Amino acid sequence: MLRSESLFGKRETSSTNSPFSANNGVSQSTGGGSVTSVQKPTQYPSSVPTTAPAAGEETGSKLTVGPNIKVKGEIEDCDTLVVEGKVQATINCRVVQIAERGAFKGSAEIDLAEIRGEFDGDLTVRQKLVIYSSGKVTGKIRYGKLVIEEGGQLSGDLQVGGGHEQKELLHKTA
Repeated sequence: MLRSESLFGKRETSSTNSPFSANNGVSQSTGGGSVTSVQKPTQYPSSVPTTAPAAGEETGSKLTVGPNIKVKGEIEDCDTLVVEGKVQATINCRVVQIAERGAFKGSAEIDLAEIRGEFDGDLTVRQKLVIYSSGKVTGKIRYGKLVIEEGGQLSGDLQVGGGHEQKELLHKTA
């Protein structure tokens, strides 16, 4: 039987200023092999809470498409999508974060969008659309609230009302 130590060498733990020291949110366990877990990176400021969930609270699912990665298709059952590469898809989730070098093309229905890269397509944001200075959004855009940082770009067919507001209004008048 193969042991992880023989394949990868034995890992040593130290309390130096390495990025994997205990002071930086990394936990390691010893035994048959070393297991290392790193806390979520904080390189993308977000209005999404980053604190640990309370007992019994669901953490949600998160998909990160890393740099130089291309994804095509339909993305389902995703609470948060972080795009650092290229995505061409249809999605319905809670949060989308597009990094400066990230690009999304397709259709998205979401609660909160934070755009630092590019979005092209049909975008329905039920709550808040935030476009940062490096962000560019084009297509058919529906939003509840809109925040555009100086330098951010927004063009296409724009309409206030991210979905819930329009449905409520139609329901009240019927």
